[in-house]
Amino acid sequence: MKIQWKFFAVLCLVLTLGLASIAQTGATPAPITLSAEEREKALQSLQATHDAFLKSIAGLSEKQWRFKPAPDRWSVAEVSEHIAVSESGIFGLVQKQIMTSPAAPEKRAEVAGKDETILKMVPDRSHKAQAPEFLKPANRFATETDLTKAFEDSRKATMDYVRTTNDDLRDHFFAHPVIGPLDAYQWILLISAHSERHTKQIEEVKADPNFPKE
Repeated sequence: MKIQWKFFAVLCLVLTLGLASIAQTGATPAPITLSAEEREKALQSLQATHDAFLKSIAGLSEKQWRFKPAPDRWSVAEVSEHIAVSESGIFGLVQKQIMTSPAAPEKRAEVAGKDETILKMVPDRSHKAQAPEFLKPANRFATETDLTKAFEDSRKATMDYVRTTNDDLRDHFFAHPVIGPLDAYQWILLISAHSERHTKQIEEVKADPNFPKE
């Protein structure tokens, strides 16, 4: 009887180890997506530009918020609207168009090195650019509070996505009209670089000699 129980115990152990081995062998490995360094780089940039933008518009009066340095130049309110609308627009492009396009890993060589190009070139205000019509200010937000909430909600969604996604952001591509082909990760870096560019524009408005004192 003792021999039978020992045999049964050994058999159970063998079956347990065998099933565990099968489970491990058959398990689908987690996809290799962004490296820890890539995630951290994007998150740090997104956080820094988030903070800089909110700091640039903090404590402004209604006069300061609406002041235009010239008829053909944007006010702080208009620049801020452009930032907020672009935030959701670019992130929507990443999720709904870029990541739903077929993966094309053979295109990786075309975009190599563009991470740094985006972070350095896009914020450079010495190169002027015209915003497309659908991203131009149109008084979409009733108050500064409404605009700020829209910006923060969109930026949080972007950062949560970067923090947790297993999507392969390096194998899906879409062409920028100036920079050319970018992968999805680079489009996310563009969100950050774009807000940095226009935060600098806000500071230019505030530095105008006719900017209201209060």
